[in-house]
Amino acid sequence: MLEHLTTERRNEKTMSLDEMKTMEFLEVMNEEDLKVAQCVKKEIPQISKAVDMIVSAMNEKGRLIYMGAGTSGRIGLLDAVECPPTFNTDPGEVVGLIAGGEKAFIKAVEGAEDSFELGPEDLKKIELTSEDVVVGIAASGRTPYVIAGLEYANSVGAGTISISCNKGSEIGKIAKVAIEVVNGPEVLTGSTRLKAGTAQKLVCNMLSTASMVGIGKVYGNLMVDLQLTNEKLVERAKRIIMDATDCSYDVADEYLAKAHSQPKIAIVMILTNVSYEEAANRLEKARGFIRKTI
Repeated sequence: MLEHLTTERRNEKTMSLDEMKTMEFLEVMNEEDLKVAQCVKKEIPQISKAVDMIVSAMNEKGRLIYMGAGTSGRIGLLDAVECPPTFNTDPGEVVGLIAGGEKAFIKAVEGAEDSFELGPEDLKKIELTSEDVVVGIAASGRTPYVIAGLEYANSVGAGTISISCNKGSEIGKIAKVAIEVVNGPEVLTGSTRLKAGTAQKLVCNMLSTASMVGIGKVYGNLMVDLQLTNEKLVERAKRIIMDATDCSYDVADEYLAKAHSQPKIAIVMILTNVSYEEAANRLEKARGFIRKTI
């Protein structure tokens, strides 16, 4: 079956890769990489459906769960672990699962991606429910770990989304929303950590970022819910408050302290001239959307 997959075909531009000069190869590789964003663009209607599904689930306390094997699993994990510091999500709200467990992030676990048992097992361990959304990621679109995971997710009534780089993929046939970004053959035959990996990363960026916008985690284009885990982020939070309210640095510093290091609440306090308690209450009623409080 592999010879029928776009991701496994040979790229005509690099048939003599081992004889190409470095500059020549890098120019070809760059030309191929330039195609990825345009290929992702073609899938925006499907990506939009996926975002709507995720937003609907998260508004009802459901979770976004990525699952994949190898590079695909690592990309999902990367997106998941960046959500708490960027959007102040609970670590359990956006979850990344990789075939073989967390140790597989660093070193491949033999046979894990070929298992039809591990996918459902991993979802059972995190107590998957019908409120959740599972995003299955597989460049080939035929990874058993992901196939079985999506099938199990469907069986419990969860939302299901697939991300692959082949049309008519197996996971696309299972998922309720199929995202299939066809970038053409890789410059190094079958090395889907390249264009396919880039495409998957771009799509995951879109899914998580657009979904967080959809549940009130931003104001304008400011990440007002970031976690202040280091000095750089404390200073960034002050700049965000200044940009959102047109206040001075000293005022931003003062209100960030009054808001117990929560930029979003500080912004509402300044814009509406209310106390910490009132600002928090208004935000809760507005489901986290600053614009709805002012």
